Amino acid sequence: MKIILSFWLVAVSFVAFAQDVVIEVDASKGQRQVSPYIYGRNNNFSNVFGTPTSAAEIALYKEAGLRFARENTGNNATKYNWRLKISSHPDWYNNVYDHDWDFAAQTIEKNMPDLQAMWAFQLIGKVAGSKRYNFNDWSYNSSQYWSGCSQNLAGGGVVNPNGEKALTNGDPNLYLVDWPADSTTEILMHWFGNDGIGLNPDQFRYWSMDNEPEIWNGTHDDVMPSQISANEFMNRYFEVAKLARAKFPNIKLTGPVPANEWQWYKYANESLRIGGTYYCWLEYFIKRVADEQKASGIRLLDVLDIHWYPSESKDADVLQLHRIFFDETYAYPGANGLKSLTGGWTNNASKEYIFKRINTWLDKHFGEGHGISLALSESGINSSNPNVNSVLYASMLGTFASNGVEIFTPWTWKTGMWETLHLFSRYAKNVSVNTTSSLENMVSGYTTINNGADSMTVILVNRDLTSAKQVQVVVEGFTVSDGTFQALTIDDLPAGETFKSHTTNALKAGQVNVTGNSFTVSLPSLSTTAIILKGKGVSAKRYNKIPSGEGSFIVYPNPANTQASLNFVSDEPLNSVISISNNAGRIVDAFKWEKAGTEPFSFSTVNYQRGVYFVKVSNEKFSTVSKLMICK
Repeated sequence: MKIILSFWLVAVSFVAFAQDVVIEVDASKGQRQVSPYIYGRNNNFSNVFGTPTSAAEIALYKEAGLRFARENTGNNATKYNWRLKISSHPDWYNNVYDHDWDFAAQTIEKNMPDLQAMWAFQLIGKVAGSKRYNFNDWSYNSSQYWSGCSQNLAGGGVVNPNGEKALTNGDPNLYLVDWPADSTTEILMHWFGNDGIGLNPDQFRYWSMDNEPEIWNGTHDDVMPSQISANEFMNRYFEVAKLARAKFPNIKLTGPVPANEWQWYKYANESLRIGGTYYCWLEYFIKRVADEQKASGIRLLDVLDIHWYPSESKDADVLQLHRIFFDETYAYPGANGLKSLTGGWTNNASKEYIFKRINTWLDKHFGEGHGISLALSESGINSSNPNVNSVLYASMLGTFASNGVEIFTPWTWKTGMWETLHLFSRYAKNVSVNTTSSLENMVSGYTTINNGADSMTVILVNRDLTSAKQVQVVVEGFTVSDGTFQALTIDDLPAGETFKSHTTNALKAGQVNVTGNSFTVSLPSLSTTAIILKGKGVSAKRYNKIPSGEGSFIVYPNPANTQASLNFVSDEPLNSVISISNNAGRIVDAFKWEKAGTEPFSFSTVNYQRGVYFVKVSNEKFSTVSKLMICK
């Protein structure tokens, strides 16, 4: 039976007519844990000591449901000196300014203890060393932005008033110092060590392996006027990753954070080959890390992270951008680097699906059960329409939730995004389930259920710029009680920011009537609508709490002597890989666990030395770590 939606607060009634779109939900299929870290954002907290993040900003983050914060400030992280708390700004004459990551991290830990934050290591080899040699831009033009702001003027450079290149470059040796691998990773001991400042390592597990290294000869040409080779970058990466893992075994290493679509495939002008075989940059990176990890026994990558700044500005094009990550049918107009995928050049290559490609490369070079997830830690939007921004962001969040992406932190933040973040973070559930649309490119459904599988949220996105869509939603694998349920809609946003709090925002409240596991709803043009349903009997599989960190599965006995077992409770058998690492991060044992969750797995520890070990279980749905003590 088809039931028509009424939005009581809007006071609009609808007349039944033929459905434009049919959305089918099957809660028994495609179940995948949703990472809370897709609800993220860049540069949220002040890192200037004495200028704290305001109470109003912190309250906004809490009210909106912010779960992840990338706080390494992008290009300014590459030359950050954590000892002196200063960094050189490549986009502002290379001048050196105060930055205090300690202060920012302490603010986060004190005010938002449940928020996960990401920082960065420096791999370029030089960091800021002195503020004494800054170019006096205040005297020059009252510190106004102009086309020459990127001139290399710190260190005594001579300004060129007519161009982007300085008449004489400054001397970087005056304001920079050497920064080897042990210096960059020592921040871990400064933060988490016995003599450190006492930060909680579980809240700051994610560390980026620098930032956009393929374009350092442009962004950091004072240090690197000629780009280092991909091989040299990999050597620096391995050195830092191994030291970081030894100091903080539970660290999450993310990389290589390429700058944009072109750099997904090309590293400078190099033709990257291994054993005579050509590899595009991201596959080359993946293979090099996989080979080194196998040779060393040390885990060197946890999250494959990329950046993306699409140039599309027409609203109709912007609204399709979510499709470039997993959709193998979408011909992306900005797929330029892709045309060099095989080393030559072809105009026929336009189907991007970059995250699906990356997953294929990870499986190929690391093998199944590698546990490496995906991230988009910088992205931009070129629309001034808050409704377009809101709908694209909703499409990205829904796509990433459905496909297991771990981190999403847009760099560009525009009106409409706070409203959308709040809708998803506050009302979506923990487990994504299979949802299909008869008109996927225009109307999509993103459905989640809670861990107890007795509550469901169906989020519907209408990308049509001008027309409402009548949508029938049919649910299987989850029994919905007949009755009236809440619907919350974002549409027709004004130019100014509307989100204030969880209770004061632009959400329009309405209702849907459900009969026989089906309901019909009219979606306004350029809108996102969440329908929150309750179940009275569930055929979907029951999921445990999302695994994260120590204690997420049982290792027993613990401490152990000569034998240990582990058990993970799950209603679904999961083919998994178990790896056991010592306190230095070196893998000492690895096993395949067939059908994890159906019966315990036992392994001998008779040859283990006394000390602390880390047991990691990885499979297609998640990877999680627990500590094991060996006492002999």
